[in-house]
Amino acid sequence: MNQKNLLEVDWSKIPAPADDGGAAHLPGMTLPAIGLLATDDTSVMLSALSGRTVVFAYPRTGEPGKISLVDDWDMIPGARGCTPQTCAFRDLFAELKAAGAAQVFGLSTQSNAYQTEMASRLHLPFPVLSDEKLALTRALKLPTMEVAGLTLIKRLALIIDDAKVSHVFYPVFPPDRNAGDVLDWLKANPVKG
Repeated sequence: MNQKNLLEVDWSKIPAPADDGGAAHLPGMTLPAIGLLATDDTSVMLSALSGRTVVFAYPRTGEPGKISLVDDWDMIPGARGCTPQTCAFRDLFAELKAAGAAQVFGLSTQSNAYQTEMASRLHLPFPVLSDEKLALTRALKLPTMEVAGLTLIKRLALIIDDAKVSHVFYPVFPPDRNAGDVLDWLKANPVKG
């Protein structure tokens, strides 16, 4: 399937992911001391960050005009929508920061080189983290799916306060509403000072 437009999606034709309980263990977890390469060429250790951090994870972003990873990508529940999700976080970035997010990061198992191109193309105001070696994914036991021999993170968003997971959005559907849902949660749950 050729991905003509990554942003215009009729969500009524895309299967929604079911809550398989794959993220139920995450609230209250402390993040491990694992450094991940970011698209701004830094190494980010989420466990070392103070304040409130938002991390949204996704299987993999596509490239306009390129073929999908597999022909039936859109029919895999939760697969389609990485670019709309990422662009929504981009568009609400200032509001997320104003609502208490000290940091915002994207996260996938794609390579840093791939993510850097995508971050530049989409004009992202935040870094995207590469967990290409699955270190964080395995340590946190993040929900994953296997597609075309690759381990991909199922779409979710984490609210992390001082290295501890405070809230998890999972499953996420439709993906382009995730940033708005996170923003609403941040406004309803301000950082305790």
